[in-house]
Amino acid sequence: MHCCCCCCNNLDHCPTMVYQAFDQHEELFTGRCILVNGPVIVGAGPSGLAVGAGLHQQGVPFVILERADCIAALWQHNTYDRLKLHLPKQFCQLPYFPFPPDFPEYPSKYQFIEYLESYAKKFEISPRFNESVQSAKYDETCGLWRVRTVAGECEVEYICRWLVVATGENAEKIVPEFEGLDEFEGTVMHACDYRSGEAFEGKRVLVVGCGNSGMEVSLDLCHHNALPSMVVRSSVHILPREIGGKSTFELATALMKWLPLKVVDKILLVLASCILGNLEKYGIKRPTKGPLQLKNIKGKTPVLDIGALQKIKSGKIQIVPGIKKFSSGRVELVNGANLEIDSVILATGYCSNVPSWLKEESLFSKEGMPIRPFPEGWKGKAGVYAVGFTGRGLSGASFDAVRVAQDVGKIWNQETNHYASFLRSKMQ
Repeated sequence: MHCCCCCCNNLDHCPTMVYQAFDQHEELFTGRCILVNGPVIVGAGPSGLAVGAGLHQQGVPFVILERADCIAALWQHNTYDRLKLHLPKQFCQLPYFPFPPDFPEYPSKYQFIEYLESYAKKFEISPRFNESVQSAKYDETCGLWRVRTVAGECEVEYICRWLVVATGENAEKIVPEFEGLDEFEGTVMHACDYRSGEAFEGKRVLVVGCGNSGMEVSLDLCHHNALPSMVVRSSVHILPREIGGKSTFELATALMKWLPLKVVDKILLVLASCILGNLEKYGIKRPTKGPLQLKNIKGKTPVLDIGALQKIKSGKIQIVPGIKKFSSGRVELVNGANLEIDSVILATGYCSNVPSWLKEESLFSKEGMPIRPFPEGWKGKAGVYAVGFTGRGLSGASFDAVRVAQDVGKIWNQETNHYASFLRSKMQ
């Protein structure tokens, strides 16, 4: 086994006993080994960057591992062109560094990427790109995490005291199985591969999913003179993005300071009904639980309308029920109706990929989400942390990132100062 120490974010010093404990471990790793004097952060999205910024400010070294070739790969490679932040910028900025004052209230995806790149530069964050984590396991023999990665043909094992899981809730696309879809001869893609409706002009497109992505993809298709039909299989909450010129999210946050959640839900639904009207006649039913209650229980985010409802009411976006099966050039719906279609876009969401590589049971469930609900799901045993799994967007990720950085920084600085004092005493 070969242990090597790399520059700035890796090993600066480490007690000899750590090497001895690791060398005695029965499992032999033949690849390159790097001992990290600080945390390994998996994921260079907004969550990983926020943790890195907090550690940087405390002088704590760290390594960020990213399987893609850039920061915020989900934003850069897997989002449609017209995407904007759904919430006002003050609720989406990362810790210690606000958005530029000249940015609009709802920055575009390109402005958000520009902000993240500036963020990484400001806090001197340099992730290791194109390095995919294959496994991470706590080694009780030496009391350290062993994180194995693949970078090209090179296998690397990082040894660290702390592991920060920042891959988030949206690491892998969800592609449901539908009967007959393999017989369908038109274009089939997930929303993560959709960029613009330009290529679908004049085409009959079935959009599967009625969340924010499904609504916005359908709206974008309308803008490019496509003919979208959107599958609404279950009930969904749709709220106006703004009420009386004020962000609906901001209004809800303000009301929650004074009123119970169920009361705030009722207020939001009354206002939404006044602004949007009765949506059931268009095939859209509301859940029995309120939007905030449903978000807390199941993590299901309400749709914030930015224009799709107008297209639905005018008939330019057709609402259809669930899918029974596909065939060549058509889809049969659960109500027996048949639609002739040219393309299918699966706006069916994303999921965590944590179970595929993290070997631990104290923090994450089998579904790859924290076992304990927010705000208690950020810290596990043996130095493992979670950031970006709150179901509360960028504000929730930032909240947890600050706590993780402070927790690690406190321990790291205490131990570093203690070790420095030990060395000074030996030199005297």
